[in-house]
Amino acid sequence: MVSADESLHAELDQQPGHFAAQRSTHRLPAIDDIEGEGIRGTADGTGLRIAVACSRFNGHVTSLLLTGALAELDRSGVAAADRTVAWVPGAFELPLAAMAMATTRRYDAVVCLGAVIRGETSHFDFVAGQCAAGIQRVQLDMELPVVFGVLTTENLDQALARAGGGLGNKGAEAATSAIEMANLLRRLALAGAGLPSNSGAATADATGNAT
Repeated sequence: MVSADESLHAELDQQPGHFAAQRSTHRLPAIDDIEGEGIRGTADGTGLRIAVACSRFNGHVTSLLLTGALAELDRSGVAAADRTVAWVPGAFELPLAAMAMATTRRYDAVVCLGAVIRGETSHFDFVAGQCAAGIQRVQLDMELPVVFGVLTTENLDQALARAGGGLGNKGAEAATSAIEMANLLRRLALAGAGLPSNSGAATADATGNAT
């Protein structure tokens, strides 16, 4: 005998788009592995210098993001001596810390980690938007990869799910993006200098200039 719930699901499945929107558990990869010609960065962090700026606000979430990021840097070959972690009070302060790190020209990329969780006021909108805009500004002004690893969620459960829970660890993903972009800029600099972009003999300094 068919239960009421089963009858409801069967009825809903006949409605266009309902299955994909409500019941599908399939998730597309965040970044597709697209084959083909073109210059791309590798996931090898050997020899790269990476800075990480992490927010102390919502530290029970951001500490998990940092754990994921550092584990990914380890896995990718970034030496402990070649990375720096700086703590800031909150997500709003991340762009300034990123700018200070980028200005030293010691790093090949900067990773910004934070968690902004919506509350009862409009504070969320101001902090999340300005944090993102500031990080983008540093990246463009300094011509250095500055990766946005800041969670902007509706509630704590969503944040924890993305900080090592069921939806992965966005800190680890940010570290991966930083390594890929640092390597991509090096290869683009080599290509611009007329050198093979996949050459292992040539290197580039932190500004992306071939050496």
